[in-house]
Amino acid sequence: MSTPRRSDSAISVRSLHSESSMSLRSTFSLHEDEGEPDPLVFAEQPSVKLCCQLCCSVFKDPVITTCGHTFCRRCALTSEKCPVDNAKLTVVVNNIAVAEQIGELFIHCKYGCRLCANGKPATFEVDPKGCPFTVKLSARKDHEATCDYRPVRCPNNPNCPPLLKMNMEGHLKECEHIKCPHSKYGCAFIGNQDTYETHLEMCKFEGLKEFLQQTDDRFHEMQVALTQKDQEISFLRSMLGKLSEKIEQLEKNLEMKFDVLDENQSKLSEDLMEFRRDASMLNDELSHINARLNMGILGSYDPQQIFKCKGTFVGHQGPVWCLCVYSIGDLLFSGSSDKTIKVWDTCTTYKCQKTLEGHDGIVLALCIQGIATRLTDHDANAEFRIQVWDIPTLQKVNTIRAHDNPVCTLVSSHNMLFSGSLKAIKVWDIVGTDLKLKKELTGLNHWVRALVASQNYLYSGSYQTIKIWDIRTLECIHVLQTSGGSVYSIAVTNHHIVCGTYENLIHVWDIDSKEQVRTLTGHVGTVYALAVISTPDQTKVFSASYDRSLRVWSMDNMICTQTLLRHQGSVTALAVSRGRLFSGAVDSTVKVWTC
Repeated sequence: MSTPRRSDSAISVRSLHSESSMSLRSTFSLHEDEGEPDPLVFAEQPSVKLCCQLCCSVFKDPVITTCGHTFCRRCALTSEKCPVDNAKLTVVVNNIAVAEQIGELFIHCKYGCRLCANGKPATFEVDPKGCPFTVKLSARKDHEATCDYRPVRCPNNPNCPPLLKMNMEGHLKECEHIKCPHSKYGCAFIGNQDTYETHLEMCKFEGLKEFLQQTDDRFHEMQVALTQKDQEISFLRSMLGKLSEKIEQLEKNLEMKFDVLDENQSKLSEDLMEFRRDASMLNDELSHINARLNMGILGSYDPQQIFKCKGTFVGHQGPVWCLCVYSIGDLLFSGSSDKTIKVWDTCTTYKCQKTLEGHDGIVLALCIQGIATRLTDHDANAEFRIQVWDIPTLQKVNTIRAHDNPVCTLVSSHNMLFSGSLKAIKVWDIVGTDLKLKKELTGLNHWVRALVASQNYLYSGSYQTIKIWDIRTLECIHVLQTSGGSVYSIAVTNHHIVCGTYENLIHVWDIDSKEQVRTLTGHVGTVYALAVISTPDQTKVFSASYDRSLRVWSMDNMICTQTLLRHQGSVTALAVSRGRLFSGAVDSTVKVWTC
């Protein structure tokens, strides 16, 4: 590359600048096209500080390298070492300051330059017949795009001689190759300006130009629409190809998963058979262990300590969901899905004394209120009502709408009735046969499925939580956190708080310290109900479960002493009276258990 030199009162430099423009920061950088370079003649000699030490020309796209020197970008990328300190060249950042200085240099318009007469290649000098203007290097493109000395071609015929832009207007007046504007429709006229105007008056296409233009526009629109449709078709084809590939892949994956599923099913069948064999052996062993434990705890075998089914109350036409006992008259009340409450004699006849009707839905909860003269029940119809019955006459005496959701449980204490529903417990004052809403206990996280009143405390169970309320102040005084899902049942003994959960577990807390002392396992279904029978010698807790069984737990050593299996459906409710246990189940029966 040649170094800058002065020629004809101007500086001619071998051009390496074919593209130059201002950046977003108003900076200038030089770019080189792959084609023939533009002439570059400076109006004044550039400073040597603006010349690259590798190519000896004015910087083109100057960059700073790791050694701290500035070179043209191409020079820095194609050279291995710095000529100053022999360091390896690596581009770090653009030299914006130098680029701006170069952009401010004045040069002659390229249409005012010509090749030097000495014949050296790619060197230029000022052409006295060309454009006389000098412009900043950063603005040359703006000027040259509108320069009057820019060579142009006649739009009528490419065979016309080259013209300068400033001579174009005069040429068009004399050009002999002017075509009719309707030549694209088939008009063959070619002439000068005078004959062109005369021809337009006679051209057969002139009168149709609006129609032809509309036709062109319509044709163009159709071409655009056709192009769009082609693009859409191409896109849909590509999508179809991708979908086909995905379907093939999914089919392969599905076949593989079916194969794995078949293998797993075969393995599970084998495991299930083995599990059944093991379960049978374990049941035999557990029965033997329970027998030995009972003998160890109670001393010699005493058949009076073994609970047996003494009878079955039959009459309901649907699952039995709740039970309660009226001890004074030895009456048992059972609520069912058949929309009735049946009253059973548990002392003499052991028969149904009466069926209480008038419910619009499932009877979900029962309790004896006041001084055992009122029976309160809830039926799960659209109005979620509580009904009050007079026990001596077995007549309905009141009906109130209690909640906006089904009432899951009822309990009475201190002349108040407590009803549990979704995230709420309502407290009702018992005034004769009427119920007056006293307060609503909130802050509960889910359905309240279990309520137990013991002494001065109310125990409520919801999702993984038992809350203990002071009945006198109706304030929550303690919260027990548990596991195993929603609490479905609660029982309170002299020393323990017991709850049954959705996930088959029974949790036991110390009633004084509120510390959890044991988790009882054995059921394989939700523990729907708990009941307590206490004697001076021992306390037993009975649990009823979805797995159709009842279990008897000794609270002295926290072990299951007996499993009762007589129901043909899930056992949903328990009640105790005079040492007897009553169990209601989905099989529509109520069974009586005694020692």
